[in-house]
Amino acid sequence: MKVCIYGAGAIGGLVGALLARKGDAEVSLIARGPHLAAIREKGLTINGPDESFTISNIKATDDPAELGPQDYVIVALKAHSVGGIVDKLQPLLGPETAVVTAQNGVPWWYFYGLKGDQENQRVKAVDPDGKIWEGIGPERAIGAVIYQAAEVTEPGVISQMAGDRFPVGEPTGERTERVAILSRLLINAGLKAPVRTDIRSDIWVKLWGNLSFNPISALTGETLDKITSDPDTRAVARKMMLEGQAIGEALGVKYPIDVDKRIEGSSKVGPHKTSMLVDMESRRPMEVDALVTAVQELGAITGRETPTIDTIAALVRQKARMLGCLSG
Repeated sequence: MKVCIYGAGAIGGLVGALLARKGDAEVSLIARGPHLAAIREKGLTINGPDESFTISNIKATDDPAELGPQDYVIVALKAHSVGGIVDKLQPLLGPETAVVTAQNGVPWWYFYGLKGDQENQRVKAVDPDGKIWEGIGPERAIGAVIYQAAEVTEPGVISQMAGDRFPVGEPTGERTERVAILSRLLINAGLKAPVRTDIRSDIWVKLWGNLSFNPISALTGETLDKITSDPDTRAVARKMMLEGQAIGEALGVKYPIDVDKRIEGSSKVGPHKTSMLVDMESRRPMEVDALVTAVQELGAITGRETPTIDTIAALVRQKARMLGCLSG
């Protein structure tokens, strides 16, 4: 069983190291720059909340052509980077290769296998020219929701702060052999990776918070505990989440908790900086399109109004543009 991690940064590197340590699969990493050089020289070190370990002699490269076709490719890049690697991904794709989409936000395959008027519609916010849909193929896609909090603290070293949930599921809702095998690989590696028959609902529960807390944090510079405890920002986040919930429900999504429990859950995370705030502070492209613009697009498709989302989206896009952090 061959598994390639495309984008062995914080999350991808962590998952790759866990899989490689277990040894159930032949794991390879696609990385670049000093991080790649360090992995080749010293191995990949994971510093977790309970233990630390180093994986030596793991295959790592910046050239996918060196690896050949894989059984699974876990794409752990941020959503706005996926379109740019479609051509490079091709040598990894055999006839049966599955591509696991480990990104936050609305996935490019969202409408694949979703019965109804929107079936096979493209999400332009994350795949504007259809390059990902055509180049990877939605039939290859397996959805995933990432809950790990990790960062590359120095080249070749990843610190994991929290999180071991990694649910996976077919866009069609089927319990296929390939998703069952993937689930077992991830579970054996130490992750909580059940097969979900409604992966879109799992995606929306995570997106609920990303849609609201991420742009608010980028605009205010505040952490999750401050956003959820301040009555004003909490109210804005709640309105955004309710607008998002209406869109999800129009698309058949079932929410296992209500909006206030979701906010309370985020408040317990503590003084955590969202990924969008971290990217803004580092002057990296921010995930505005996958987390916010795509939700606006789904709102238009379903005929649901998004006044609060629209206001926050306009402000965060302007701030990202001013700082040179707007992707695309």
